Amino acid sequence: MLAEWANRGLNQWTIEQDTQTVTQGTAEYTLNSNVIDILDVVLRRTTNGEQTDISIDRLSRSSYLNIPNKTTQSMPSQWFLDKLNAPVLKVWPTPDNSTDILVFNKMIRMDDADAATNTMDMPFRFYPCFAAGLAYYIAIKRAPEKVQLLKQTEMKKIKEQADTTIVARTILYTTTFNKKTLAKELGLSRPTLDKRLDGISEWKVLEIKWLNKLHKEN
Repeated sequence: MLAEWANRGLNQWTIEQDTQTVTQGTAEYTLNSNVIDILDVVLRRTTNGEQTDISIDRLSRSSYLNIPNKTTQSMPSQWFLDKLNAPVLKVWPTPDNSTDILVFNKMIRMDDADAATNTMDMPFRFYPCFAAGLAYYIAIKRAPEKVQLLKQTEMKKIKEQADTTIVARTILYTTTFNKKTLAKELGLSRPTLDKRLDGISEWKVLEIKWLNKLHKEN
């Protein structure tokens, strides 16, 4: 069922911050296989007890390929994510010390369903949708006469729980918008936007339309 949701375009991922301490002379770092993408990276360097985060730029696959000397050692200023089964984060120039730390926001898959006693790794606002979908799949074997009705209910719930929050967070992470400017764009107060992002209050119809428009334009 969760795979079917993904096929319909309902994103099933979340965003976490992670770190990776670099090793001098090593340009490639293998990440966990649940990493879908990396949104941004900074290099954290500590000098005389003072910590500084330095932004580094993303490279496309072709731009990274065309770097003539990938073993040059200096402070990394660019990065590329090779999306293999186990993604590999590559930086350039190759680190010249073993003390700098890469700090990055990673997009990861939500955990699959496991034992029946586990709590589902999904926002609480998806529970009605999950229950409707589960009822549909049970009905296929137990109550075929109710399949069509439950299928319509599941589809309605999926539409109602469309991942507008993730669209909004994507805009915040990948464009020049911050929370203050996005709230102004939507005609919301900053506290109201925070409540929307945290799932405390629901997105209104016009807000959903405007967020989708911003997402397409950016």
